[in-house]
Amino acid sequence: MGESPGAAVPPEGVRYRLTPLQRVLPMLPALVISLGQTLLWWDGGSIDPVLGTGLVIWGVVLTLGLITSRSFGVTLTPSAAVVHSLRRRRIPWSDVQAVQIQSLLGSRTVVIYEAGGRATRLRAPSTGFLSWDRGFEEKFHTIGRWWLDHRGPDWIPVPPPWTPWGRPPGSPGNPYAPPA
Repeated sequence: MGESPGAAVPPEGVRYRLTPLQRVLPMLPALVISLGQTLLWWDGGSIDPVLGTGLVIWGVVLTLGLITSRSFGVTLTPSAAVVHSLRRRRIPWSDVQAVQIQSLLGSRTVVIYEAGGRATRLRAPSTGFLSWDRGFEEKFHTIGRWWLDHRGPDWIPVPPPWTPWGRPPGSPGNPYAPPA
C-alpha cells in the first residue's frame, strides 16, 4: 500500500542556489560590451591587438563568472548549513544563534549569526531590484525552520553583550557579537 502524504520522510538536505537571472545579470554589461566590439570587428573594422586581447579577457571573465556563480548558495543538512561560495564552509546548527534578513543597498539577503560573533551573509537566497527571487521569503523561513528543528536539545542562546544604561547597544550589525 502507498504511504499517506502525512507520513512522508523528511528530506536529507535542501539546496538553494542563485536563480539563472541572478547569475547572468552581473555579467550583462560585460557581455554587451564584448558583443558590440565583436560586431564592429566583424563589420570590417580593424581590430587593435589591445582590443583583441581585451575581448579574450572579457570572454574568459564571463565564462569563469558564470561557472563559479553556479555553485554559490547554501545546503541545509540535518547537522549543519553548508555555505557554498568560492570556498565551502560548514556551520553547525548548534553554533547558530540567529537567522535574519538584512537589507543592504536595496537587496535583501539571509544572514546566519554564530555564537562566536561571526555573521555569514549567504549568496543565495537573495533578492533585489533587478535580481528578484519570488521564493525568497519562503526560502528564508525554510532556513529558519531547519535551524529551529536541528539545533539540538542542549542548544543554549548566547546573551547579547551587556551595555551600561544611557548608552546605545553594542554593534548595530551582530547582536550576538562579544563585547569589544
